[in-house]
Amino acid sequence: MIREGGFDLSGGKRFQPIGVFDSGLGGLTVLRSLHRRLPCEDMIYFGDTARVPYGTKGETTVRSFARQDAGLLVSKGVKMVVVACNTASAFALDYLRETLPVPVLGVIEPGVAAALEATGGGVVGVIGTSGTIRSGRYQEGLLAGGLNQDQVLALECPLLVPLVEEDKMGQTLMHLAVKQYLQPLKDAGVDTLILGCTHYPLLKDDIGEFMGPETVLVDSAEMLAEAAVVMLRSDELLRRDGASESEVSRVGKMSFFLSDLPWKFADVGKRFLGRPIADITIVGLDEMEAAGDQHEGDLP
Repeated sequence: MIREGGFDLSGGKRFQPIGVFDSGLGGLTVLRSLHRRLPCEDMIYFGDTARVPYGTKGETTVRSFARQDAGLLVSKGVKMVVVACNTASAFALDYLRETLPVPVLGVIEPGVAAALEATGGGVVGVIGTSGTIRSGRYQEGLLAGGLNQDQVLALECPLLVPLVEEDKMGQTLMHLAVKQYLQPLKDAGVDTLILGCTHYPLLKDDIGEFMGPETVLVDSAEMLAEAAVVMLRSDELLRRDGASESEVSRVGKMSFFLSDLPWKFADVGKRFLGRPIADITIVGLDEMEAAGDQHEGDLP
């Protein structure tokens, strides 16, 4: 029986874990949504906490980091890589799909698809980190889906991530930041707003209260999890398909790998994941670089 990181890899691809990576904590909202939909699946999460944030870094740097993050997950025997980072999805998704030996899913395409379905033909807003917004990938997707330039409004909201991590949801400081950033979206009468950062699902109440019930909020974490289920089913990689009753009722194992261990990771991460975090392994940068070199490709 072959094992890697405590996972049984001897039963074929269906029984291998799902891999999820992010630059830090935000991807835990994706992991939470995935586990809610696929409770019997094993999952491995990698957070590049030594080099967070990605949202302020350039394309070449983010692409290199994403190669290492994804390569690490592949080395652990995952059957799919979920890129739970908007900036990495913007800068590296196509490259990862070309070079990795497993299916790869990013956060932007599902969010765009959901927004196009939800909009009533008005203005669609997008909020995210500087890197995500400046990449233009959400805007390109919405325009390719039939919207015109006047129907797309994208805004950088750099302070929201640290405020979420400091647990300021529902407080005056958060309300002021939301108003400061989102007032142009409200003035434009957006009917759909993409929460283009996996931290932002924790802000749905604050953002929804400010924007009002007439604005549909597209949760990037929820949409990515739904798309992952569809892809796994299409590729016949769902663990429970055709499984025995005992297999269907099992609770999947979660393991966490980090490139550094911030003192508050367990406390902050618990809010994102909705459950205590245990079984954390620290991965050195040399191991990450070696994993990335296995899928070097033609990076610039």
